[in-house]
Amino acid sequence: MRMVIIGGGILGTAHAWTAIARGHEVVQLEREREARGATVRNFGLVWVSGRAAGELDLTLRSRELWEEIGGRVAGVGFRPAGSITLVRTPAELAVAEAAAAGTTARQRGFTLLDPERVRALNPALRGKYLAGLHCSTDAAVESRQALPALRAHMAASGRYTFHDGTEARSVLDTGSGVVVTDDTGRRHAADLLVHCPGAAHSGLTRELAGDLPVRRVRLQMMQTAPLGEPLTTAIADADSFRYYPGFAGPQLDALTAEQSQAATAAEHKMQLLCVQRLDGGLTIGDTHEYTEPFAFDVDEAPYEHLTEVTEELLGRALPRIVRRWAGVYSQSVDPDAIVTRVQADTNVWVVTGPGGRGMTLGPAIGEQTADQLGL
Repeated sequence: MRMVIIGGGILGTAHAWTAIARGHEVVQLEREREARGATVRNFGLVWVSGRAAGELDLTLRSRELWEEIGGRVAGVGFRPAGSITLVRTPAELAVAEAAAAGTTARQRGFTLLDPERVRALNPALRGKYLAGLHCSTDAAVESRQALPALRAHMAASGRYTFHDGTEARSVLDTGSGVVVTDDTGRRHAADLLVHCPGAAHSGLTRELAGDLPVRRVRLQMMQTAPLGEPLTTAIADADSFRYYPGFAGPQLDALTAEQSQAATAAEHKMQLLCVQRLDGGLTIGDTHEYTEPFAFDVDEAPYEHLTEVTEELLGRALPRIVRRWAGVYSQSVDPDAIVTRVQADTNVWVVTGPGGRGMTLGPAIGEQTADQLGL
């Protein structure tokens, strides 16, 4: 089969990867010179830890696929580093204890560690905390270099073509296939179109699929200079419990009722996530903003909060901040849907809305779509 995939982010590229692996031919169109959306504005985390029980099998499958991909494409930078969520109050500790004793704890690789065992696993964590919830299945990839590496690998098959700086303008479904016209005037004929628009919900996306059950979410993040020592796992603070459904339960309800979250963290709906890049720097975030229109600038208060919390857990000052950024991702508003997948016409599909799960679930979503379409 010949496919056209619109969108060069992680979802579009994951669909291309699956199609190439199954023997098909793919033409991929990306309107920018390189993906510039949530795909590169994230932590690069493959995050099993707090995923809802109903999506745990899919998450673990995606983790398995990322490890396979990383073994074949070194440039992806896959590493099975795991994570530690550090708790600082008795109410936070109760949530961690419940997670470590939960029915899915073995699948997730949860172990509750005292401070001595935390430091044995991750010696950079010399700060203040009561305990750490270790998740051995969490992993990381290099989000800013993964997609070019995947494209180079696919191109070597002879069945993959990537057109950057190319925006799809129109789609004609002939009933037996599709014809996509781009803004250079080229026409791409194929058996099937998969459109992965990311957070671009208007324009061609709306023309193909109407108003989808998705919303846009804005975040703020930052990057430091090299830490100067290994951070052997990703780290999180207990505010992350509030944003991941895998931690739901009476202990989390009690934590929420306690209102122990810092004012800045509550206002900006924050959690601390931190992962070390291959160059030694730390990617640190993030915030959640749900009401549009989004500001064009970034607020300084969340960065000050993230710096304070990270330094408390590390027990040292952070290296200088070398860059800050905001990003927007697409999130399904259906609590039972991992992704919004719509058949817009006989041979046209639109796939978007994984929320902050795009990097984690991309390979499995691509595989799931291929299975659904019989590729």
